[in-house]
Amino acid sequence: MKPTVAIVGRPNVGKSAFFNKIVSKRISIVKDEVGVTRDRIYEDAEWCGVNFTLIDTGGIELKSEDVMFKNILIQAQVAMTEADVIVFMVDGKSGLVSSDYEVAKILRHSKKPIILVVNKLDNYEIEKTYDFYELGLGEPHGISVEQAKGLGDLLDEIVKNFPADFEDEIDDRIKIALVGRPNVGKSSLINKLLGFERVIVSDIAGTTRDSIDTPFEFDGKKYTLIDTAGMRRKREVELDTVESYSVIRSNRAIERADIVLVVMSTVEDMAEQDVRIAGLVHESGKPSVIVMNKWDVVEKDSYTIDKFKNKLKSDLAFMDYKKEIFVSALTGLRVEKIMNEVDKVYQNASKRITTGVLNDIIMDAVAVNQPPSYKGKRLKIYYTSQVTTNPPTFVFKVNDDKLIHFSYQRYLENQIRKAVDFSGTPIRLVFRGGEEESKK
Repeated sequence: MKPTVAIVGRPNVGKSAFFNKIVSKRISIVKDEVGVTRDRIYEDAEWCGVNFTLIDTGGIELKSEDVMFKNILIQAQVAMTEADVIVFMVDGKSGLVSSDYEVAKILRHSKKPIILVVNKLDNYEIEKTYDFYELGLGEPHGISVEQAKGLGDLLDEIVKNFPADFEDEIDDRIKIALVGRPNVGKSSLINKLLGFERVIVSDIAGTTRDSIDTPFEFDGKKYTLIDTAGMRRKREVELDTVESYSVIRSNRAIERADIVLVVMSTVEDMAEQDVRIAGLVHESGKPSVIVMNKWDVVEKDSYTIDKFKNKLKSDLAFMDYKKEIFVSALTGLRVEKIMNEVDKVYQNASKRITTGVLNDIIMDAVAVNQPPSYKGKRLKIYYTSQVTTNPPTFVFKVNDDKLIHFSYQRYLENQIRKAVDFSGTPIRLVFRGGEEESKK
């Protein structure tokens, strides 16, 4: 396992800016507002050939009565428990404050290596670090994240404190992103799947702002769950706000996921935004499972589930390959079956059809239903091959790719799906050719 480093401290001392600088990506939201980072965020980092995992946490406000800050404290405490090394960041501009003493008191009980970091010393005023000796956490390390000063020495100190017996491992985990509108229960589902409070769950829409990765194992297989911010319609999200950045993170989470769980609420009618999010997953070519949450709240009769399925079939007609499951994150109803669906769908997206079998399927399809002609010219399919998986992509060598009609392309896709189970995943058909090339 790679060693883990947690960054903790009170709000707005530069934790997320430091996190982004070290992992060389803009992952944590950096905004000059208190409480922007709420959950803990994991990302791989490297220094001088040593790989480790860096955890960003929300700003700790011990005396605040705000429920959100209490949840942030819990998340920071979990991060400190998981960490091999703790970076305690303070603000050199504002100097030593009472909150720093309170956080330091908690850290001393952790019995972990603690590195005290004084940030915002843009002119490297080392004398501003002296007061922080009072925290009793050893020598303060002065840095400026904004000016990139002192970072190398700090990273040397961090690596020096890693356990002697750690081992790097290759990340071969299947990445599962959960996406959906705000407050449909994504975080609750993750907590139920993991069996503990991994992400902050509340009835406040938009609680999760960052995309949050959580490694875990299920039936001996390794996965990473990615929780994302609720995605509202573009016109409802102001530009250059924390929420606008969160939506970008959600889009990126879909891009890097191996499979996506599209979470919807059964207690509300399917909204235009639900369809839009599902369309985004479809266009990205990602395999997916539609997770209908809050099924415990729905009043049911013998026709209820069929009504929901017919509604899904109508509204998500472009995803006729979809797989859906009806669950309750609150009661745990069928939640354990989600991972079985994930495995099936991911296997389908990873399937390869041999060229011989694939061409037999296409030849039979053409024999039953000849391609249409256009201005006296008929499409000819010479051969077909599968060129990649995730999503399964098939290249058709034809006489003229301009002759392919959408309806016939859909027919060929349906014939492939009838012969091979590709449920849960889109498949792509690509047509290439021209008269001159086919005669060579």
